[in-house]
Amino acid sequence: MKSGKILLPVLLALFAAASLHAQVTFVVTNLPANTPAGDYLYIAGNFTGWNPGAAEYRMQKNEQQQWSITLPAQAEGTVYQYKITRGSWETVEKGAGGEEIANRNFVFGNGSTQEVSILRWADDGGGASSTAAANVSVMDENFYMPQLNRSRTIRIFLPPGYETSGLNYPVFYMHDGQNLFDVLTAYAGEWEVDETLNRLASSGHQVPIVVGIDNGGAHRIAEYTPWRNPDYGGGDGEAYVSFLVETLKPYIDQHYRTLPDRNNTAIGGSSLGGLISCYAALQYQQVFSKAAVFSPSYWYSDSVWAFAHNHPKTAEMKIYQLCGTLEGAGTVEDMMRMSDTLTASGFGETDLHNKIVAGGQHNEALWRSNFEDAFLWLFGGGAQSAGSMEDKPVVLFFPNPVKEKLSFAGLELIAGDTLSLISADGRLVKQVQNFTTNEVDVSDLKTGIYLFVLKSRNVLFEGKFIRE
Repeated sequence: MKSGKILLPVLLALFAAASLHAQVTFVVTNLPANTPAGDYLYIAGNFTGWNPGAAEYRMQKNEQQQWSITLPAQAEGTVYQYKITRGSWETVEKGAGGEEIANRNFVFGNGSTQEVSILRWADDGGGASSTAAANVSVMDENFYMPQLNRSRTIRIFLPPGYETSGLNYPVFYMHDGQNLFDVLTAYAGEWEVDETLNRLASSGHQVPIVVGIDNGGAHRIAEYTPWRNPDYGGGDGEAYVSFLVETLKPYIDQHYRTLPDRNNTAIGGSSLGGLISCYAALQYQQVFSKAAVFSPSYWYSDSVWAFAHNHPKTAEMKIYQLCGTLEGAGTVEDMMRMSDTLTASGFGETDLHNKIVAGGQHNEALWRSNFEDAFLWLFGGGAQSAGSMEDKPVVLFFPNPVKEKLSFAGLELIAGDTLSLISADGRLVKQVQNFTTNEVDVSDLKTGIYLFVLKSRNVLFEGKFIRE
């Protein structure tokens, strides 16, 4: 009996060991020449809560003077997504041209060493230039958040002519402030909010003050989620939104010339920032009348559905939802489920704008190229599908280029759908009401690039094709 008692734990230990694969060592084999000598390197990923500078994930120099870190064994098939930083998202690795790169991946079972070559840093080793417009500034680097007992950097965009106009302006509150205006501080490319609004202002549009609230790094997940997730934690979202409503907004209204009423107050963000924007708009309908909800992470908690159901529309509200077809399983379905939930709780067709971009991915490129469209729809200018064609995601048609008839697949059309074809200079060249086929005659169009826009059941589908 005694030997059996000893043998059982041994067998269990062997079984547990067999279910794991060997530990992995990440080794940085190449660094940009301008890497500051005194900086440390960190690995940040889905296994660190995407904390860019967690002390326990700081890399060390090995015998070859290469930065490395060894992580514990995991079950075979476990996927680690990660990037290398110098301690913050402002110093994350980039591509050779300064462009964002996809998350790196390591799958346990595919070796015990992962080599990493870093081509460039987001801040070019501290030497990159700011791209923020002159009318963007840091309002406060340590604005106190009493609801959370921490501080945060607040950035602000003032409309052109603000200093001399004497006018009062709408206000657009946006999350992930470091990603809005400046490539120097952006995690994976900026939204170019300042460039877009300055251009629109020059063409006669009234543009708002934009208040960008930096995310809190390691606190980002918690602050952008009103409910806890068993795997990722969170749940400080109500306190964060209370900070926006009870502390930040009163300060902005006191120190800047704003139009403080709800009709002139909007909120917006992407990913978890989209989730918290939807939450804030529904929870504080007396404060916000507009919400830009980009690539919303509704997957984070099933509580979002009951919450939306239990917070029906009580005042005029406009919600713009956007996602791409390549964002991951369930993203499109969840966004449309939210649209249905909002419709059932009192939102009408003119209150909601759902845009699905074929080929769109979960990144700043998608959000940047659709910010103008969202702004124009939310603030009364009407959503546009023309504009900068080069920034629009691509959808594949067949054939493409096309000579006479353009075909496409994957869309279930119904009576009432509207097809619009728009030329590269923004002109509507063809429109078909009650479009119900998967083919359109383009033989009468001139040679060139065209934008294909299909509105079906309050959802906008976009793509480009070439007429040869």
